[in-house]
Amino acid sequence: MALSRSIKDYDSLIACAAAFFLICLFTSYSGIGISPDSIMYTSAARSFTAEGTLKTFNHIPIVDFPVFYPLFLGSIMAVTHIDPVAFGAILNSILFASLLFTAGWIMNRFAPASQLYKWLVLTAIVLSPGLLQIYSYLWSETLFILEVLFFIIAFKQYLNTHAGKWLIVAACIAAIGCVTRYAAVTIIGTGGLLLLLDRTLTIGKKITHILIFGFISITLLVSNLVFNAYMSGTVTGPREPSITSFGKNLYYFGTVMCDWMGFSPAQYYLATPIATVMLLGFIIALAYNYYRRHLNSYENLAITFSLVYGLFIILSSTFSRYERINSRLLSPLYVTAIWGYTSWGLLWLKSIQVKQTRLIVGSLLTILMLGFIAREFTIDLDRYHDQVADDYGAPGYTDSSWQESEFANYLRTIDKTQFDPKVNIYTDAHEAVYFFSGMSSYLVPHRFFKKDVAKFYELKHFYLIWFNNLENPELINIKDIQKVKPLKLLKEFEGGAIYEYSSESEFAGLKN
Repeated sequence: MALSRSIKDYDSLIACAAAFFLICLFTSYSGIGISPDSIMYTSAARSFTAEGTLKTFNHIPIVDFPVFYPLFLGSIMAVTHIDPVAFGAILNSILFASLLFTAGWIMNRFAPASQLYKWLVLTAIVLSPGLLQIYSYLWSETLFILEVLFFIIAFKQYLNTHAGKWLIVAACIAAIGCVTRYAAVTIIGTGGLLLLLDRTLTIGKKITHILIFGFISITLLVSNLVFNAYMSGTVTGPREPSITSFGKNLYYFGTVMCDWMGFSPAQYYLATPIATVMLLGFIIALAYNYYRRHLNSYENLAITFSLVYGLFIILSSTFSRYERINSRLLSPLYVTAIWGYTSWGLLWLKSIQVKQTRLIVGSLLTILMLGFIAREFTIDLDRYHDQVADDYGAPGYTDSSWQESEFANYLRTIDKTQFDPKVNIYTDAHEAVYFFSGMSSYLVPHRFFKKDVAKFYELKHFYLIWFNNLENPELINIKDIQKVKPLKLLKEFEGGAIYEYSSESEFAGLKN
């Protein structure tokens, strides 16, 4: 049986090859997608390679994000002497292919297992528009999603054997996950919840295992947060209170599910009901597995993680302010959620005694899955035409709009000596300034932090690089600044401008 499974694992290589090819295809025009987060990661990785530190382009330790992903990029850079922006496309192709192989390996060990089911789900994962987007960018989710599957494998071994070595392995994976994405506390939550629900452990052993798992899994995270607090005074950088309610976040969660199912925005009225049904379905499935003492299956681990992660994103968005719930934020539960909502079909088919009925039901389920896959393919094809065939690239700082931008091209060749090194440069997009010019700059303050705004307006001299098309409503804008400070225009472009403010010139102007 072990040999048979080993042989079956090799068919996943076809999916791996397809995954590798698709990421190479979607990054073929302009390379790996680069967003503001990507620039934070790459600048810290460059700092690690050059100086042995993890500092961003502003020469301060990276605190808004955990340290492992930039450390991962920096380690590869140190070995290969190739910049992350240059090797990002190949790296992500390898990571996505690894995700497909790991997913196939796990599905071969479902109970019951089905080769047709595995092929259909692998195809759905390969063609997932959400995952193809994630792996087209230099983002930490590319590593974190793979870590989730590694955790599921390790914790499954623990639940089967209750061996301490597997508990420690699972806890170590959770610990690494927590310094890859802060949201990896959901991995700890998944393991802790299953330990609490495990009725095969004695009370004493359960308490011991929970303490061991909890201590090991939070060690790296606590170290990271303590370091952040020491270096910056905040554990995860400045955070603002949420402006979206639980109901609104539940709706946003549902809109992502609608997108994944191939619905159009006109059908977003289904978002809240779909989100509610999905989360309740996970709760019911977990309760059912607890009742029948069947917690140690890969399917149940996937269901538990999907529930914990989904609730965490909705609740954290309700209390803390960050980007609106979107496909990127929810991408770590795509694979586990599709398992949770399709693997029941295998159990249903197994329970049908009449062969003809089982064939009819199986055919209907297959047709539904093929329809879902066809819809994914249509979305991917549209994206291919937009980003590759039409020569635009992945939206971000490497797409054609930036490659052809007069402002961006000026920054690429800017004479840095025109700026007084003793005077700070401010901007509404400090990542863009660094990416195009290599210069360090400071972000203009958020409106919410009134003291920071007041301190900014007290400055006697500064430069301001402003991008018109990147204006962030959470930051003070150029009109706000011009109401308080008479800015001197140094250079103007269609996409923005460079200004200077000096209290001396202001005084001279008033005197004249």
